[in-house]
Amino acid sequence: MQFLIEIDKLKTIERRTRIIHGERLENDAEHSWHLAMMALILQGHSNKDIDIFKVVKMLLVHDLVEIDAGDTFAYDTQGNIGKYERELKAAHRLFGMLPEQQAKELLSLWIEFEMKETQEAQFASSLDRLQPIIHNHQNEGDTWQKYNITSEQVLIRNAEMANGSETLWTYAQQLVQHSIDQGILKQS
Repeated sequence: MQFLIEIDKLKTIERRTRIIHGERLENDAEHSWHLAMMALILQGHSNKDIDIFKVVKMLLVHDLVEIDAGDTFAYDTQGNIGKYERELKAAHRLFGMLPEQQAKELLSLWIEFEMKETQEAQFASSLDRLQPIIHNHQNEGDTWQKYNITSEQVLIRNAEMANGSETLWTYAQQLVQHSIDQGILKQS
C-alpha cells in the first residue's frame, strides 16, 4: 500500500509539453496513461509481434523513477548526463518498497525499457517518443518554440522510433514536415 500511495506523486511531476486541449503542462501520470492507451490502439503497427501486456506494464512503470529523479527534458544535453544513474537509484528505492518478487519484476521492466533491446521495449520507446511530437504538432510547436528546438534535433532524437515501428516513424516524420510547413518548427 505504501508503494501505491508513493506513486501518486507521479501526478505532480510536470513535463515540458502542454496537454493538447488546454494551456497547462502534462504530468507524468497523464503521459503514462496516454502511452498505455496508444499501445492498445497502435499495437498492430509494431515491426514484430509483441506481448501487449508487457508493453503496457513497461509504459506504466517507465517514468515512475521521475518521482525521485525528476523529468529530464529530452533536449537538455547537460541534464541528461548521469540521468540513467539517477533514475536507477530511484528505481531501487521505489521498487524496493514492494515485496521482493514484485520489486524484481518492475525493476526488470524498467531496465528492459531503458535498454531497448527487445521488441516490446523498442515499441514502447517508439510510443514514448511519438507522443510529444503529436502534442507539439497539435499545440502549434509550443515546446519546440519555447526551447528553440529545430527539426534536425527532433529527427535525430527520435530516429530510433523506427526500431519499434517503421509505420509510426514515417508518421512522425510527416508530422515534423507538416510542422515545418506550418512554420511552427524551425527547419535546420
